[in-house]
Amino acid sequence: MKESTKHKILVAPLNWGLGHATRCIPIVNTLIKNGYEPVIASDGDALLLLQKEFPNLKTFSLPSYPTNYAKKAIFFKVNLLFKLPKFSAIYRAEHKEIDRIVKQENIHGIISDNRFGCFHPDVKSVYISHQIRVLSGIFTFLTSKIHQNLIENFDECWIPDEENSPYSGRLSKTSFTSVKTKYIGVLSRFKQQKADSKYDYLVLLSGPEPQRSRLEKVMLRIFKNTPKKVLLIQGKMEARQSEIRNNGITIVNFMTQHQLQQSIAESKLIIARLGYSTIMDLAVMGKKAFFIPTPGQTEQVYLAKKMAENNMAPFAKQHQFKLADLDKVERFSGFEVFDPDNEILSKTLLVFN
Repeated sequence: MKESTKHKILVAPLNWGLGHATRCIPIVNTLIKNGYEPVIASDGDALLLLQKEFPNLKTFSLPSYPTNYAKKAIFFKVNLLFKLPKFSAIYRAEHKEIDRIVKQENIHGIISDNRFGCFHPDVKSVYISHQIRVLSGIFTFLTSKIHQNLIENFDECWIPDEENSPYSGRLSKTSFTSVKTKYIGVLSRFKQQKADSKYDYLVLLSGPEPQRSRLEKVMLRIFKNTPKKVLLIQGKMEARQSEIRNNGITIVNFMTQHQLQQSIAESKLIIARLGYSTIMDLAVMGKKAFFIPTPGQTEQVYLAKKMAENNMAPFAKQHQFKLADLDKVERFSGFEVFDPDNEILSKTLLVFN
């Protein structure tokens, strides 16, 4: 059989929540549309999600970076600083595995979504991040500099946003780096869709443990025996999809891209974390939302305040959230429907020709 002459592009998202993987879905689809052959590499739930979305693509498993979400932002960042030796070991193991995959699969280019070791000196390597500046209070300069030094191993850094949009804000802007950045437009796996309302509230859980489970417990307590129609999506990638009813709440462990798009379209209000990919998805769908930032994540707190200041959506701290807070949504405009320019991404991929 004649070997494929398509350029193979390795797509490697970080497995910290599902957001990095979900925003790689439109990238993989655009690669296929433009005649490339995507190869996927990741670990854990991120890898499982992409395997479910693209069952015919070749996949590889990469080493897992540790997660540890503290209750307070300063402790979260300090914990990461103390774990730098462990991160360094995983980084080296990941880089070694990438070298093996590049040689074995004859990889032509690499797209790494926040995986530090996924670059190779012999092929065009790009890094995806909306967070050039890593906000961490008094440690912001240090954490940002560490991140920027890692990004400089890549040929380019692609920012999933438009330069003057209301989304990433100062996270993606800094003059204190030589990182070569390129705005590639909003990335979302969804398309704008209208549907009759089926649910009053859709609770969209995401992110690493233990905070995902803690928010789930809060939601189950808040909505216990509610007369409202509530759909709770746990964000747990498991072998089989399951659906149960618990005190009047419909609970689904995970949904595919098309199922989730339909459910969001059928819901009056989305309650979610402030993962950047979630913001992009809601912008494309043009939905009203209420946000609960992940405790310890300064980035999400910043995005929550930014969404509120722009009159898009209110927010509450996890330990302070109560049902009456949802009444605030009426005073906010919600997300205007954002239509991504897919041609921007197609033109950006020409770097691999």
